[in-house]
Amino acid sequence: MTAASGNTPDPGNAPQSADVLLADGRIAKIRGLIAADRPGVEALFAAASEGSLYSRFFTLGRNVASNYVSHLFDPSTGTTSLIAELGGEIVGIANAETSGPAEAEVAFFVADNVHGAGVGTLLLEHLAARSRQSGIRWFVAEVLTSNLAMLRVFHDAGFHEERHLEAGVVRLRLSTAASAESLEAADAREAISESLSLKPLLYPRSVAVVGASRKPGGVGRAILNSIQAGGYSGELFAVHPEAPSIEGFNTYASFGEIPTHVDLAVIAVPAMRVMDALRDAARAGVRAAVIVSSGFGEISAEGQEEQSRLVDFARDNNMRLVGPNCLGIICNDPALRLNATFGCDLPDPGGVAVASQSGGVGIAMLDAARNTGLGIASFVSLGNKADVSGNDLIDAWIGDPGVKVAALYLESFGNPLKFARLARRFSERKPLLAIVGGRSAGGKRAGASHTAAAASPSVAIDALFAESGVIGCRSLDELVDAARLLEGGEIPAGRRVGIVSNAGGLGVLAADAAADEGLIVPELSSATRDRIIRHASGTAGVSNPIDLGAAISPEGLHACALELLDSDEVDVILVIIARTSLQNSDKLIAPIQRLVDGRPDKPIVIVRTGEQRELNAGLLAGSTTFDSTERALKAMSKAHRYGEWRQTARAETPSAQESVGIEADQLVKGILARNENQPTWLSVEETRELLGLYGINAPEGEVATTFRGAEAAASRVGLPVTIKTADPTIVHKSDLKLVISGLHTLREVHDAVEELRKRAGNERSPVLVQRHVGPGVEIALGIVRDRRFGLLGMIAAGGTATDVLRDRAFLMPPFSNLKVMHALHSLRVWPLLAGYRGEAATDVASVISLMEKLGSLGQDVPEVSEVDFNPVIVTAHGSHCVDVKIRIESVSGENTAGIPRSLGRHP
Repeated sequence: MTAASGNTPDPGNAPQSADVLLADGRIAKIRGLIAADRPGVEALFAAASEGSLYSRFFTLGRNVASNYVSHLFDPSTGTTSLIAELGGEIVGIANAETSGPAEAEVAFFVADNVHGAGVGTLLLEHLAARSRQSGIRWFVAEVLTSNLAMLRVFHDAGFHEERHLEAGVVRLRLSTAASAESLEAADAREAISESLSLKPLLYPRSVAVVGASRKPGGVGRAILNSIQAGGYSGELFAVHPEAPSIEGFNTYASFGEIPTHVDLAVIAVPAMRVMDALRDAARAGVRAAVIVSSGFGEISAEGQEEQSRLVDFARDNNMRLVGPNCLGIICNDPALRLNATFGCDLPDPGGVAVASQSGGVGIAMLDAARNTGLGIASFVSLGNKADVSGNDLIDAWIGDPGVKVAALYLESFGNPLKFARLARRFSERKPLLAIVGGRSAGGKRAGASHTAAAASPSVAIDALFAESGVIGCRSLDELVDAARLLEGGEIPAGRRVGIVSNAGGLGVLAADAAADEGLIVPELSSATRDRIIRHASGTAGVSNPIDLGAAISPEGLHACALELLDSDEVDVILVIIARTSLQNSDKLIAPIQRLVDGRPDKPIVIVRTGEQRELNAGLLAGSTTFDSTERALKAMSKAHRYGEWRQTARAETPSAQESVGIEADQLVKGILARNENQPTWLSVEETRELLGLYGINAPEGEVATTFRGAEAAASRVGLPVTIKTADPTIVHKSDLKLVISGLHTLREVHDAVEELRKRAGNERSPVLVQRHVGPGVEIALGIVRDRRFGLLGMIAAGGTATDVLRDRAFLMPPFSNLKVMHALHSLRVWPLLAGYRGEAATDVASVISLMEKLGSLGQDVPEVSEVDFNPVIVTAHGSHCVDVKIRIESVSGENTAGIPRSLGRHP
């Protein structure tokens, strides 16, 4: 669903709307005001208390409310008005009326019976987003000092505000921009609402299955059997219009006949009967449904329309849906043990919550969990994601004490930027693992800049995960292994690995594999080696990896591992045991248990080779056992990188200048208007004007349109010079040989201009004359606006090497000092920037400053679709932007950053 919108009441058009969660978990609708709403708005004020009316209008009497309603529905006022509906009743209204340049006066009114449910806050968020799109940068409002509820709404929303007190009235000035604080505040509120809304789904105390046949067979009967076999402790019912009993217990013809309230309906009837089943459940007050039936959005446009009708009906009745076309759900809380799936056995209970967009992948994940002893807290097969999505589950799981780790398999992102924020908030508290299917680059746009061409879906997903702390996995094995390690909170404090084995060759191979995973196997100090050798045989190798020999005793292994635990030279211990005839491996490892207890800061990971067994059979509670060093070290590397991400303080957002953003936005809109709102590459002059607002002098040099002008420009900038075409429609100048460097005389300049024009096929083509920049390191900086993932930044090796070396890093805004520096360090070209083999270090601070400014431009002006600085020549004295390309295009649609909040079709 889209965000709410609406201006002056429009009787001819149905308003766009947004379904939103209230603080108590109920579902409301926010939409634009239309003429037909007048009776409902009048009823809203008629039902209000005198106190509420006084707080809103600063006076007693109901005439002022009547006049206000007339004003709202007067087409000449030009106000932007939104309403909130709950159960078809208007329970809130908000309006913004222009009061000055980029400024609007706002007012809100909420029904007495929904005070405290968050209606005012939601209206404010949606109104701010709508007004921001219309060019309104500030809201102003007057609130009585006694109206604490409304003052709290403004404050808790998190928008930047200014307050002034005058004679019992608080005058507020509020930014409409979605700041980091406002986004965080909205996400925190939404997480609480999601948890309440999804509780009947994730922790149902009573379940009714619709579609179980009287005879064995069929999906509904399989689900009913799974619930019974799993030992569900809640109340279980079957709904069947004809059968008096199924599987030996009574059935009911409808939900209304069930003698107790039902939390969850599991619907497994043919597609054409799903709506009837949903209506029956809604009449009985059921708040959640799992629709396993197929035949909807996955097969046809008509199926998608019916799926949308299901969602609309459910939301109108405060019901949450999983599916359709899904496998079902599992609640593995030991107090419930609900297995509402077909074809899946219950895994062991534990702390990992799983959601899968694919039923087949979900089955494979559950099988892997059973085979490895991974403990599952809950499982949700998302199916078509008509309503409940990965975003919703992240919100619900973040505060769930039973969930220690979350794991997702996704094939699509409805709102990637919102996912990034929610995932970051989750990852700051608990590990979040994810596999994304369909990461292929596919269809790069012809003629795109280097930045846009490199920004494939795969790198966008990698940047999203890096920003939000998500542990990206490429296979189910990787995901399950990392989840097993992290479920017990085993997060290494660093990347240093101490390797202990009873087979030297395995230790050597493990050291090599550790290096491949970015881990370090440090040489131990002489003091630590001396302590270890006292407990080992005389032939032991104790330099790390530590080879204790095949004859090592359980006591010796325990003592050596203890020395590593007590040292400050390693962060994690890898114990590798090869099966031999000299020692029973169970007895050899058993004493390690005593080391595990109470040492979560220094995990112990076990590898047992040559044995077929369940890897985590409870032998070493608190440790994780693998069957290969490669799998163990890959999981350890992922855990380390996650721990490193958590230890990094939140990057500060670069300061923004509101006035600069307004001026830049107006400049770009003016250029688009002159080009009939068609996408265009900016000319050199337009580029300089736009970048100059952000303090960027680029591109360097002078534009000339004649031979004499080029010669004069060369004299002013200083020989030697480089000349290139200044035609903004030509993106890849070097590829077309439209750049000529090393011109030392004015005659060479004249000849170069002539040659460039011949190559370009345009005798009047303008040229850019640039002073030759001395030796430096060439890099590329850029931003691109991805249709799904929003703004992405690129930092890469520059010049003609950009596409050849593919040495680049992508990041998501804000482009803070810390994030840009981290990206630079990840490049292979970094040693050159830092000063290689005695060369002077370059001015890295100037690169960081450029990237921060690019990020501000991209966030301020959504019409900027691509910016490519390539090359930027970085010297010891600064960064020189030699070539710059900027592409702009008109934009439309809602703010994908996640405010306003709404329950989207495919979030």
